[in-house]
Amino acid sequence: MSEPSRIGRRLIQLYVGLALYGASSALLVDAGLGLEPWNVLHQGLAELTGLTIGVVSIIVGAAVLLLWIPLRQRPGLGTVSNVFVVGIAMDGTLAAVPEAHTLAVRIALLLAGILLNGVATGLYIAARFGPGPRDGLMTGLHRRTGRSIRLMRTVVEFAVVVTGFVLGGTIGAGTLLYALSIGPLAQLFLRLFAVPSASRGSTVVAAGPPERAILRR
Repeated sequence: MSEPSRIGRRLIQLYVGLALYGASSALLVDAGLGLEPWNVLHQGLAELTGLTIGVVSIIVGAAVLLLWIPLRQRPGLGTVSNVFVVGIAMDGTLAAVPEAHTLAVRIALLLAGILLNGVATGLYIAARFGPGPRDGLMTGLHRRTGRSIRLMRTVVEFAVVVTGFVLGGTIGAGTLLYALSIGPLAQLFLRLFAVPSASRGSTVVAAGPPERAILRR
């Protein structure tokens, strides 16, 4: 595969993956059976402020990105794009998908959302345009403190979930199911969507952390 074709494929994967990530998160919101950790916080802040959950996601993502400065993290195109595309796609999907009322439909939305989230995660990580702001926070804390990424992720996401729940965010069976399944799903789709590496690294974007670091839950 030529270098222009490789870059083109990576860009398509990046933006399709980020858009699908936002759409999958919206399906979990509509299901109302429990959200992924950061969206528990986003939903709680949305309840508090009256802003849409997508707008809150953008604001929180930008704030987390500022924390990269003392951690000496280097953002890539995917990092900055993640902040905006996910939130916009989430609000767009919530506006387009009717609210679910029956339990059967809500369960179907939950399962579809988790599966789609795995696909989306595999797509945008495999594009290798840099980690999302929240993933970069975990790896940055790991490097600065010397603690394991698993511990950093657990501590941060526990704090995020508790804060979001107190503010009115939704946790439930879906939160647990997401936590148990997203790692294996994302790893599966990461292998499926892997782009062959070029012989020379790009000078335009920052390389992301190892995929295993991002996918540890």
